[in-house]
Amino acid sequence: MTNDSDSDGGSRTGRGRGRGVGLAAVRGLALALVSLPGAVLCFVLSAVSIALIPIGIGIVTTPYVLTGVRMFANGRRVLAAEWGGVRIAPSYRPLPADANPWARTFGMLGDPATWRDLRWLPVDMTAGFVTALLPAALLLYPLEGLAIAVGLWRVLPDGYWYGFVRVTDQASALGAGALALVVLLFAHFFAARVLHGHFLLTRAVLGAPDRELAERVRVLTETRRDAVDTSAAELRRIERDLHDGAQARLVAVGMDLGTIEALLDKDPAKAKELIAQARRTSVEALSELRELVRGIHPPVLAERGLGDAVRALALRLPVATEVTVDLPGRAQAPVES
Repeated sequence: MTNDSDSDGGSRTGRGRGRGVGLAAVRGLALALVSLPGAVLCFVLSAVSIALIPIGIGIVTTPYVLTGVRMFANGRRVLAAEWGGVRIAPSYRPLPADANPWARTFGMLGDPATWRDLRWLPVDMTAGFVTALLPAALLLYPLEGLAIAVGLWRVLPDGYWYGFVRVTDQASALGAGALALVVLLFAHFFAARVLHGHFLLTRAVLGAPDRELAERVRVLTETRRDAVDTSAAELRRIERDLHDGAQARLVAVGMDLGTIEALLDKDPAKAKELIAQARRTSVEALSELRELVRGIHPPVLAERGLGDAVRALALRLPVATEVTVDLPGRAQAPVES
């Protein structure tokens, strides 16, 4: 029973490894056929577009070209995760959605991840192409040797070399077949690992260095702390404004209403005066609440952006103020707030 189960497990392992070799060969061949022309095209377009920046044409074309390079690199990241189990996290800096071509061009060129993509392209079209094609070559090359061993050598030119075996007769053809079996055995054990090595090479070039990731974590931690501190300060300001303004006036209205209730029968004239005062106080409280809401998120900020919101705020100052705004575009809503 034990021997049967062991043999069944071994046969399943062998079949699984055989399927893995074939799958690695097919995937590697497809990857090689796509990576070489894709990497060459992306590299040439990037070099030409960046070279045209001084005359202005590159300002328009570079964002589109680099976006294409990022899509090509992200596609390889997806394949690395799905086919090789190698995760390569993208680390591109965000750009404003409505940034102008100038800001997008130099924003992307100032991103270290962009230059990692560009450095990866020559690697992918050389070493990457070889490591992607090698699993298929390891699986297909032995077929030639086996064909030579069974008689193909008879139609080959005299002195044909298969690997390091010179085929001249049936004996040397059998030697070529033996070499083919060795290569096939090597492919059986290492084809999938070679493809995995391709993705490890990709991660080594495309992946962000540890120090850069640590710096990004530090910056994100600081900005998050600043955002939390800003939110806490804003909440304290709102609480103070409510306590000192609208809340105090509403308390006064409540007290006036209590006094009015007591004076309504005894002194109607005084009660009428207090009613008018309570009305004025309620109007002032409502006005302060509106001002408070506008201060939280002014309508002009939502409609016209940060620049016009600052200009509108300057118009309300008691002294003459001139505002100059130079922004590449609208920032994200949390940043504007």
